[in-house]
Amino acid sequence: MAREPYKPIVWWLLCGCLLIFFMVVIGGITRLTNSGLSMTDWKLVTGAFPPVTETQWLNEFEKYQQSPEFQKINYHFSLQEFKSIFWWEYIHRLVGRVLGLVFIIPFAVFWWRKKVSKRLAPKLFLIFVLGAFQGFLGWYMVKSGLVDKPHVSHFRLAAHLLLAFITCAVVLWTALDEWYEGRKVSVRISSAQSAGLKFFAALLLVQIVYGAFVAGLRAGYVYNSFPKMGGKWIADAVFSIDPLWKNWIEGIAGVQFVHRYLAYLLMAVGIALFVSLWKRLQGPARRGVMLWGASLLVQFLLGVFTLVYKVPIVLGVAHQVVAFLLLMNSVFLMHRFWKPVRATKRVRIEASKADF
Repeated sequence: MAREPYKPIVWWLLCGCLLIFFMVVIGGITRLTNSGLSMTDWKLVTGAFPPVTETQWLNEFEKYQQSPEFQKINYHFSLQEFKSIFWWEYIHRLVGRVLGLVFIIPFAVFWWRKKVSKRLAPKLFLIFVLGAFQGFLGWYMVKSGLVDKPHVSHFRLAAHLLLAFITCAVVLWTALDEWYEGRKVSVRISSAQSAGLKFFAALLLVQIVYGAFVAGLRAGYVYNSFPKMGGKWIADAVFSIDPLWKNWIEGIAGVQFVHRYLAYLLMAVGIALFVSLWKRLQGPARRGVMLWGASLLVQFLLGVFTLVYKVPIVLGVAHQVVAFLLLMNSVFLMHRFWKPVRATKRVRIEASKADF
């Protein structure tokens, strides 16, 4: 008999996913408004309170005036202009603190009430480790822009963004494990289809890394044409750095080139998977695949428009948000289709409302 899930834990984990989503949205706005270096110190407790008095604001502004970003880029900023960028970074950090409390306090309550099973405990420990490391990466990323150059390392930015996506994927997978525990009747798919879903998700994570590279190097502001790069399928600047391999991780044109062609590859793999799964599945399972396919198409189109219109804030944030949703859709499908199963006389393998 299927064990009934302890719903408070499921809702708790899903609330964590929602807060991580908000973190990604606010992080995207913070980056696109160039607000990420406005807070020059990192105080875990006292930093939770924003400046209130004029004296406090002047003290924060004075700290910012010592930073490379102010001295080399924003030297003309007034106190009011400083406040406009300060608030986005402050909200980003505040949501991070709230996220930590949302995970720690309910966990303590569930543990005290003995609702955390031995099977669940290691997964929650992994989530806590990922969350703590994400906080460290955020500090490490900002620190890179406070020394000499007024820009954060695009490698650290990519690591920070990728870990946020992976952490949410782990939290979602854990919530689905809890919800479907004891009643995991998967939809029957082939081994090739199962492998295809995993390959798509891995390729999507690589694409997310290159999206962060494009953002960090501001590579979305060059070659703003589609489908060609300045009239060529491969712009000459793609090979401008020696040694050649550095073009793919440090060159502005090279990074954009990889990001473009990974998008084409993702679309090709996604279309093939969509057609294959659509032919095999029925009922609610088809709706799940339809949502996944729609998010892939929207993400591709958003990427094109974001590039052509030179990364306006709304499109840039939307592009990052839909990438997040596409990955979560992929995680959901992998969870429901994780292992090919065989139909038996006692169990009819099909997609039912209980599965989706």
